[in-house]
Amino acid sequence: MIDALRPHSDRADGNAPLTALMSVVIIRVSRCRAYDDEADGVTCRFANMTGVVVQRRDFCKFLAIAAASKALPALGQTAQDNQLELPSGFGQYTGDYAQFCALPPEKRVFYQLSGGKIVPAKLDEAAWKPNAMGRPPVLPIPGGSWDGVPMDSPIPDLAGEGPYKPTWDSLLQYDAPEWYRDAKFGIWAHWSPQCVPEAGDWYARNMYIEGSRQYQYHLEHYGPPSRFGYKDLCPQWTLLNWEPDDLIARYKKAGAKIFVALANHHDGFDTWDSKHQPWNAAAMGPHRDVVGAWAAAARKQGLRLGVTVHQAFNWWFFQSCHGADKSGPLAGVPYDGDLTAGESKDQWWQGFDPHRIYGVKHPLNALPDVSYVKDFYDRTRDLIDQHDPDLLYFDNDLVPLGWGGMNIAAYYYNHNLQTHGGRMEAVLNGKEIPDRLAKALVADYERGLTGQIMPYPWQSETCIGEWHYHRRLFEKPGEFGGYLPPRDVIHWMIDTVSKNGTFILNIPGKPDGTIDSKEIAVLDGITDWMQVNGEAIYETRPWKIYGEGPHMVKSGRFQGNSVSKLGPKDIRFTRNKTNTVIYALVLGWPAEPILAEALGSSAATNPGRIARVELIGTQERVHWKQNADGLRVELPKQYRPNVDYAAALKVTLG
Repeated sequence: MIDALRPHSDRADGNAPLTALMSVVIIRVSRCRAYDDEADGVTCRFANMTGVVVQRRDFCKFLAIAAASKALPALGQTAQDNQLELPSGFGQYTGDYAQFCALPPEKRVFYQLSGGKIVPAKLDEAAWKPNAMGRPPVLPIPGGSWDGVPMDSPIPDLAGEGPYKPTWDSLLQYDAPEWYRDAKFGIWAHWSPQCVPEAGDWYARNMYIEGSRQYQYHLEHYGPPSRFGYKDLCPQWTLLNWEPDDLIARYKKAGAKIFVALANHHDGFDTWDSKHQPWNAAAMGPHRDVVGAWAAAARKQGLRLGVTVHQAFNWWFFQSCHGADKSGPLAGVPYDGDLTAGESKDQWWQGFDPHRIYGVKHPLNALPDVSYVKDFYDRTRDLIDQHDPDLLYFDNDLVPLGWGGMNIAAYYYNHNLQTHGGRMEAVLNGKEIPDRLAKALVADYERGLTGQIMPYPWQSETCIGEWHYHRRLFEKPGEFGGYLPPRDVIHWMIDTVSKNGTFILNIPGKPDGTIDSKEIAVLDGITDWMQVNGEAIYETRPWKIYGEGPHMVKSGRFQGNSVSKLGPKDIRFTRNKTNTVIYALVLGWPAEPILAEALGSSAATNPGRIARVELIGTQERVHWKQNADGLRVELPKQYRPNVDYAAALKVTLG
């Protein structure tokens, strides 16, 4: 339940007043059981776990974002009353995460919010249960908090040298670079050891949840997780048949201008030669710097490089591995999450501490330890220093983990200026960005779209299937199996670009480093359309309106599949940078003449006089006429392209 509602007059987006529900200054999500599986009558369900959807998690996030919009300088969640006396050890950095993980359980001190105060806590084995992936509580501390972490850093000078400081006021100096606004389309390899079972996303967590689909799969294929855990899957991510140059060439041919590589997921495994995480791809599995190999292949072929960081959730994600079966022959036998480095002798993982990938077992509502936040900072900074990515994506609302994420954001911008001669070339992604902060970074909409042209560049990203490879989708009947068909991919991209966005598409890879034949079929369809019609996408900008027609997509995250209803009566518009050409993209191949009402001589959009209309991809003559009620166009009857997902009309003004 919500512990306290305190109305205020702030505005969530700088324009519209908050509703009564959103008028929350202090939201003690600990009372909403943000970490618990049950929330005082509010149902808690998880996405990608057993086929059910998120309910309470997004609800709590929604409330927390609303509360966060109050304080701009730090934009942490700010409680109205600050706690005057904090526990002596809270927020103090006295040792690194490896040391914290190596401590005996009885010696670890955690902190949690209880009764409105931050108090120390120890692990109580009898009362322990795994927490959910909810929103951590608002901390009653000066400067506010985010993700249960103070906004004020206990360690100075983490932002690097340069004009950017770890505050939102400072980050608002940022402007998205021209290359990103021109690129429009990228392809993503969302790869980690979680693809080894070929059983879908969040496998690492769900294999430890007794009764779940992936737990049952693991039992049948690998044995009980008390004997064969996630750590044992990591060396099986071999990538034996991986040819990064060939894959990048295929993605480039499909029209991608950006290639995005997963750097780590919630499982905590780093896919580069990480200096701060022993569980990494150079040390086991492929025994290669995967990010480095992707980076070399992408840059050799002229693509920009993006990397995605999902590590911040590890504190909560992997608590399930510290449990045990509640029934059956192994009831009460601990899963392998409780193993320590001291138990590694004569094992394949000798010298590796499982806690460094699983995280330590902690009380239900324990706040992220300061050493954990510093570990997140160190690993992400190492990724930036080694590979200098053009795009850095956080799978988090705003930026993660309070001072850790804010300092990384500032460091990334400053580092990019230094490596590009003072010119800003960096793109930083975060989610659920309030309108007042939309200039500070590029807002990302996971599997989502917007309902309007956005004033600042933004990003839509989705996957043709599940984020990690799932063989079941390949095995479904049809040319594309259970994957997103290329028609919907193209419509999703067009709608995004018409609204000032960039579109990123994940093609999940198999554990041997290849993609399957139906994924290739999807890519081939995208390739056929983009090679003909890319002129209407690349280096364009939004026109006066994004489009017209009977069908509109749903706005918001996880609403992207609404593109499936778009058809040949729906039109989206882009323009060239000089405003001399408008591209009208008809979302299908109409048998009847097209009427673009917004291009009429008397339209409210005032498009100007049209001098010429061409159909991109053919020299065949197009019959057209600009009337007061719209531009009427008849497509050449004797021409039909290889793929007819959308007809791109080039409308030259004069």
